[in-house]
Amino acid sequence: MMAPARTTTDAPLLDRLPPVRGRLVPDAPLGAQTWFRAGGAAEVLFRPADADDLAAFMAARPADVPVSVIGVGSNLIVRDGGVPGVVVRLARGFNAIAAEADGILAGAACLDLAVAEAAAQAGLCGLEFLSGIPGTIGGAVAMNAGAYGRETREALDWAEIVTPDGRQARLANAELGFAYRRSALPAGAIVTRARLRAMPEDKAAIAARMAEIRRQREASQPTRARTGGSTFKNPEGARAWELIDRAGCRGLRRGDAMVSEKHANFLLNTANATAADIEGLGEEVRRRVKAATGVSLEWEIRRIGRFLPGLEIVPMEAGDAAGGAR
Repeated sequence: MMAPARTTTDAPLLDRLPPVRGRLVPDAPLGAQTWFRAGGAAEVLFRPADADDLAAFMAARPADVPVSVIGVGSNLIVRDGGVPGVVVRLARGFNAIAAEADGILAGAACLDLAVAEAAAQAGLCGLEFLSGIPGTIGGAVAMNAGAYGRETREALDWAEIVTPDGRQARLANAELGFAYRRSALPAGAIVTRARLRAMPEDKAAIAARMAEIRRQREASQPTRARTGGSTFKNPEGARAWELIDRAGCRGLRRGDAMVSEKHANFLLNTANATAADIEGLGEEVRRRVKAATGVSLEWEIRRIGRFLPGLEIVPMEAGDAAGGAR
């Protein structure tokens, strides 16, 4: 008897992808690359050589292949079952920084801190707040990242993107629909470069402000722990950490995951927590805050991928729909 014919979708994903100038790596571990140091692998990890390589890949990829994009993993939970499809991680080819008379051009893979430092060295002010954000410029644009009284939208001139069908475009600030911790990027678009406005100022004054941000951050946040940064967005008129405190969640644990004693809006991997431990603890915090204060906290940390069987997490909303299970 002849074996059944093999269909295109039966082939390993790597065999179905178009050729690239960058790197395609199957079954690439992601969890160890996140700041939590927990989670599964990418079915295929793609590190494009440059924006043209990324655009060509997006235009030629099979339509049924999902694409996710990650930065340095500073505000990310990769679930234990891994991420299906292709995970794009921008690195070399997207990390150039250039100072201009009134601003900074930065690739999407540039660390926010590196951009703030480059601006300071060029005697340009207005980007000091970026030194307090643990992530990349691409992520800062996508989520309108902010800290110490300033947001990305206040500094951004434009962002360049690659769309899911492989088109490259430059979007002005007004086209990005910024709001608190979000932007209105086209669905599935990947930021590749951005221009940030800045103004000339005395280098010593800029350095002093950055030093003060560093001092405040180290005094108030668990900067040396395995964490994902701020876990939940601040609800309108309130602070997430205060609500978490009121609900008695400071120091709460699930396995090796713990709510920080230093700052209650940070989750920690204290040893060998699974991604399910971390996400499950976050959902338990959300349930307790809802019960104690009536406020539904919204995740600021991204969660991507699949659960492992037996490690599924029931979000607060699903529990409420099923009768308020806790």
